Amino acid sequence: MSKPSDSTVPVSVLIAAKNEAKGLPRCLAPLRGWADEIVVADSFSTDGTAEVAESYGAKVVRFAYQGGWPKKRQAILDSFPFRNPWILLLDTDEILLDPIRQEIAATIATNRFDGYWIRFEIHFLGRQLRHGDTELWKLSLFRAGKGRYEKRLESQDSSMADMEVHEHVIVAGNVGRLVSPVRHENINSLSRYIQKHNEYSNWEVKLFQEGSRGELRPAFWGGQAQRRRWLKRALLRFPGSPLLLFFYKYFLRWGFLDGVPGLIYCCFQAIQLFHVKAKLYEMEHSPETGGVRGSLPAAEGLEETKPGRGY
Repeated sequence: MSKPSDSTVPVSVLIAAKNEAKGLPRCLAPLRGWADEIVVADSFSTDGTAEVAESYGAKVVRFAYQGGWPKKRQAILDSFPFRNPWILLLDTDEILLDPIRQEIAATIATNRFDGYWIRFEIHFLGRQLRHGDTELWKLSLFRAGKGRYEKRLESQDSSMADMEVHEHVIVAGNVGRLVSPVRHENINSLSRYIQKHNEYSNWEVKLFQEGSRGELRPAFWGGQAQRRRWLKRALLRFPGSPLLLFFYKYFLRWGFLDGVPGLIYCCFQAIQLFHVKAKLYEMEHSPETGGVRGSLPAAEGLEETKPGRGY
């Protein structure tokens, strides 16, 4: 196993990709010469994604999803022989700027924590979203062998995306937070954005039908991920909840200050919730199933009820 050079940071970056040749260079350019190892998990892309990755010095690992668990990133974490003591997870629309690169390099030189939450700044339609409750934290940096994705759902397939949707990394050890953000910027068309989120809503419907097995339990007073899970379960029980979500994000959290991109983003968030509710209704009232076929698992602290029928 080769060792990192003196000029690189001893971190292995894992990037999940599928037909991302357009945006991949923006993700890879800041990593070349900085990260000792770059691994791109490619789902047999047809647009030259693998060739683009290799041109930036990345190792390409082909991944064919067969359904079930694990999905893409966890499967690679389980099977690929990473050569560095630290793993950094990125998506193709996430960019490491100088401050976060410097902070990661300094942080992993210490032995204080086994994993780190990183803040992601959302850029959408050419504008950074500073309002509307858009700030996002992900546990994306951890010691090799210390982090793994929680398993929330067993029975899933490619209609629900071939990589983890809203599963989070669980670290066996102490966890800290970094200060500098990662730039998260969607440059794909809105058509592609909608297509991906249609897969995400398929996954969420299946999750709500069967119940979550994840290790991060819904909790209003928990971390960001736990609180969002609790609120999503709660919202599903109220008529008109997509409208309530839009009102909360756009007005109460000042999403209107982000202009037209903020309006479109808040609308998409509400529409995503509407899609989940509508698909749940479809599943519960489909003639093929003979009518109602089950109820939504209760969130922690909430009564067991079916989703609200108002939309």
